[in-house]
Amino acid sequence: MSHWFAAEIIGGGRLRLFCFFVMFLATFLFIRFSVRMIRKQVKWWPGNVTPGGLHIHHVVFGMVLMCLGGIGGLAVQDPRSWVAALAAGVLGVGTALVLDEFALVLHLDDVYWAKRGRLSVDTVFMAGALTGLALVGVSPLAIDAFDESVLNGTLTVLTNLIFASVCLLKGKVWTGLIGLYLTPLALIGAIRLARPGSPWARWRYREGSRKLARAAWREQRYREPIERAKHAFQDLVAGRPSA
Repeated sequence: MSHWFAAEIIGGGRLRLFCFFVMFLATFLFIRFSVRMIRKQVKWWPGNVTPGGLHIHHVVFGMVLMCLGGIGGLAVQDPRSWVAALAAGVLGVGTALVLDEFALVLHLDDVYWAKRGRLSVDTVFMAGALTGLALVGVSPLAIDAFDESVLNGTLTVLTNLIFASVCLLKGKVWTGLIGLYLTPLALIGAIRLARPGSPWARWRYREGSRKLARAAWREQRYREPIERAKHAFQDLVAGRPSA
């Protein structure tokens, strides 16, 4: 394990990314445990931070730590030093705290335990997945997979961006974002039917058309069971939203 860490993480120039990833996951798991203890009103666990009766959400601490970690990381000259690793870890802590309340910031309302608050968990899971892919060496836009001229490489990147954008327009957020790293996934998502209610479906599928009917059938047959399984896992990790 030590040889792998030295060769792949340190030697591969991914020490900062590793520290960011570890602290990001650890902080998310900790803060979710904390808020669940507060929600259950467990006496032995500290409550919310409320100086003078003002509830300070942890997104505030997250923004401060993101600034410290980001600016500190930019000021470090040696990307392999322990100071650079520390700055990346601080950035990971701050990012986790901010994204854990992403829905609250988006709606400017305390929807943390509402169903709309699931968006925060989705965002954290997505950020973790993308960071994990980068950590194992999967490059965004598959740039490193092509040893070609600048023109061909640029065309490859643009094509991949188009595929990913089509996926997003079709309502396939996970497929589109991860497709930036995995081109075949983006291509498959761009070819297949859009989700009903997505911008693509509203623009391209007429009311009562066969395509819209097939999209609705696929949503009910395949997408909804996957969503239920995903929500069950998210509730296990992050807590169930209020009714």
